[in-house]
Amino acid sequence: MGLKAKPGVIYALSAYTLWGLFPLYFYWLRSVPAFEVLAHRMVWTLLFLVLVLLFKRHLGWIKSVCSQPKTLAWFALSASLISVNWGLYIWAVEQQRVVDASLGYFITPMVNVLLGAALLKERLRPVQWVCVALASLGVIWLTWSAHALPWIGLTLAFTFGAYGLLRKLASLGALEGLSLETALLFPLALAYLLFTWQTGTNTFILASPSLQVLLATTGPVTALPLLLFAAGARRLPLSTMGLLQYISPSLQFFCGLWFFNEVFDTARLIGFCFIWLALIVFSVDSLWRSR
Repeated sequence: MGLKAKPGVIYALSAYTLWGLFPLYFYWLRSVPAFEVLAHRMVWTLLFLVLVLLFKRHLGWIKSVCSQPKTLAWFALSASLISVNWGLYIWAVEQQRVVDASLGYFITPMVNVLLGAALLKERLRPVQWVCVALASLGVIWLTWSAHALPWIGLTLAFTFGAYGLLRKLASLGALEGLSLETALLFPLALAYLLFTWQTGTNTFILASPSLQVLLATTGPVTALPLLLFAAGARRLPLSTMGLLQYISPSLQFFCGLWFFNEVFDTARLIGFCFIWLALIVFSVDSLWRSR
């Protein structure tokens, strides 16, 4: 591995590890309603990103973007998708359904393949079809065994997959894109927090100083992994990033088992095994083709 790749691995590992430990962080905020945590996350993330942009003196792109209605519309859509993804994930952690949430990020690569085929007219290789079939069997088994659709995992997977597709087609980088998305979400989030303040239901006002600090740190906690990820992606091959991405849902999965003590019976294990097998085949095929 070259000198350029070594810091790339550190950046990528740091990003995926932080994402993987998100359940522990949001568990500390479980006394705050999920929707309020989401609003704080939007507000504090924007404030943190504004400081980063000011520090880097990187504000020139804002004027050009504001004069492009089509770009603003695309990012309004991606902001809506990521807000649903964030909100559902926070709610899942508060409800101690972290294993269900990890399922979503395990199957996201398969969702990306399907979206690429459906919307970008990408031709799938036979191995990719096999992977999609295995993952689908896993979801079908989980649905049949539990008599309920694993809607948390599927919603997280499809919102994040669609968000990734939009960002892939977007003209802005990670820092600029997230800044624009949170700026578009900021008025709604701030209005909600002001409403809770006026009605006396705002948790931040009534919270302890430590909880207030935790809510304020939702900004850097959200932005730092993304910036680390972007730094790693610039330095590493796509195949390496593809292999490292499973660190995040794996850590979330083990957090659900060990920290939250969630039930994981034989029926769920069988469903997850189908999905893990799909990911193994998918990763080996991607790594072989890249070499």
